[in-house]
Amino acid sequence: MSDSKVLHLIIRRIADWSLWSFFTEVRVIGGEHVPLDGPIIVTATHHNMMIDPAVLSSSFPHRRVLHYWSKASLFANPVLSWVLHSSGNIPVDRKSKNRQDLFRGTIEALARGDAVALFPEGTSYTEPRIMQVKDGAAWAALEYTKWAAENGVKGSGVRIIPAAIVYTNKSKYRSSVIVKFGEPVSMDEYKEQFFSDLEGAPRAAAKRLTSAIERELVEATINAPDWDTLYSARMARDLLWEDERSIDLEEFVTISQTLVDLFSTTDATANFSTVRRHLLGYYSLLQSTNLTNSVLSSLPLPPMLSPSHPTPLPSRLLTLSVLIRDTLVALTRLPFFLIPLLLHTPVYVMGRIGARLVEHEEETQAQNKAVFGLLSCMMIYPATFWALWAMLWYTGFGALVAAFTVWAFAYYHNRLINDIYMNLKRVIAAWRVLVGVWAPRRWELSLSALSQYTTPLVPPENPWIDKNRANSSTPGTSSGTLHSLPAQITDEPPVRIASRRRPSSRRIMRHLLRARGEAVKALAEFLTTLEASGEEKRVIASIHLAKRFGWVEENSPTSSADDGGDSDPVTDARGYRRAREVIAFLRSRGAKIATLDRKIEGDWVLSSDEDGTAGESEKDEEDLVWVPSSTSLKQEDD
Repeated sequence: MSDSKVLHLIIRRIADWSLWSFFTEVRVIGGEHVPLDGPIIVTATHHNMMIDPAVLSSSFPHRRVLHYWSKASLFANPVLSWVLHSSGNIPVDRKSKNRQDLFRGTIEALARGDAVALFPEGTSYTEPRIMQVKDGAAWAALEYTKWAAENGVKGSGVRIIPAAIVYTNKSKYRSSVIVKFGEPVSMDEYKEQFFSDLEGAPRAAAKRLTSAIERELVEATINAPDWDTLYSARMARDLLWEDERSIDLEEFVTISQTLVDLFSTTDATANFSTVRRHLLGYYSLLQSTNLTNSVLSSLPLPPMLSPSHPTPLPSRLLTLSVLIRDTLVALTRLPFFLIPLLLHTPVYVMGRIGARLVEHEEETQAQNKAVFGLLSCMMIYPATFWALWAMLWYTGFGALVAAFTVWAFAYYHNRLINDIYMNLKRVIAAWRVLVGVWAPRRWELSLSALSQYTTPLVPPENPWIDKNRANSSTPGTSSGTLHSLPAQITDEPPVRIASRRRPSSRRIMRHLLRARGEAVKALAEFLTTLEASGEEKRVIASIHLAKRFGWVEENSPTSSADDGGDSDPVTDARGYRRAREVIAFLRSRGAKIATLDRKIEGDWVLSSDEDGTAGESEKDEEDLVWVPSSTSLKQEDD
């Protein structure tokens, strides 16, 4: 490793620590596609600000140094130039009209056999799909290929490595990341056209190469035609896999895209609209209460609280004592974790403050959490070290003991935080449920007041996205070129920028639990209907999934509308899968379809009347809201 990149090594090591602390896992898929040496251009998705380059650099196979693009004007200052070069950046002169001058720094890096990384989407954004893939990477690769041919450079030539960075929840602490590297894209198929003297030929070659890059990125990510479809698919996924960590990360994208495709099939069943409405309503209420389905499904609520239990329902006092007992059981490990937790409390507080500063920018929240948390750690750890060292009289041995103790606290905290964090969320949620269930019915929000919480919030539009280019890779259509959507699908829900104040548990909890029961029941009926629909029933599928699990129907090719016909004709292809095959696919990946709506002992939500007793009148029966718990999903499907 070159000494000139010492700052890059330092920054990458800091990124390693930060990602290890923030995420539960960073899973690398397709690392074998990345060559050990030789010139490559890595084209990565960009949906999470500074976290994206941190994840890419930290997880990149063979620990190769990645050179990112920076404005050429920044290199004018000698000190800043050294910092940029040492950290692996290369200059790009955006004002130059000569493309070889524009990419001079890139060409020099590739000529040395280095790896260049860039984000062809041009900006970080939060949208339900990949909105745009620009031509910069394609032009850089082809210009280098041309330069290498003119200068007699030998070797395999530059290759483009598509890299899809997918987050299970990009703004959530202790979520996971999937980094998938696609097969290298060679220039052999494009260079002849790029070298041609025909007018428009180089541009057409760059467009074709950009389409190939885009196709690889789309196939490795989750793409929905609109927010409603994406949110419906997410909610269905969370209900089918109630334990957030039960989905194999190798299959996460494929499972998610299958559900997106399923909920893009608007004629899948007769009650499709009702199913989606229930899923969206429950999803929105979870957003409004800052709860998750995973937490609600795993609450430590004993079976004796079930309204169907053969013994009489316990009094509120007994119920309270049972919940206190379960709370203490959930917190049994907390004393062993208390000191590390207290030590890291400022980290959590600062991370929360950082997220609130950008509450309307989902792609910036994780960055702020990580940066604010890292800065807090950089103050807490040295202060703790000096305090411990002072207690040991500033001896050499004392310094070693203090350093080891600080490291042990950090390591111990990170190893246990997943279980402790989940247990704390369960306990808090359990008490919130209890308050909401026991509160008098007259405190409950009216339906008119509830309506503001039943429409999911969507992120504001990013002004840096070119809406003229931002057509969708519609599920079921060719993914190689961005296609326009039918009018009934392109209508996005209205952007709601203003944040919603979290409603009190006593006013909304019954509505939330009722919505959960309705969503579970609707989804179960939806999937059951699809499974019983017969062999001829088909649903929409993304082209790459249709090729794997279904079939593709192609119509006559047409010229691309956005490039003046310079690029290859676009085939209007539609992908499909059989409904039964989709259900079988989901079940084989662990979806608990058969037990989804099964009422078993321990599934409960009881809305008590004001005097705390459970009456036997029809009104009291209407107050019962069934909510399947995690125990139901632990059973095997029939």
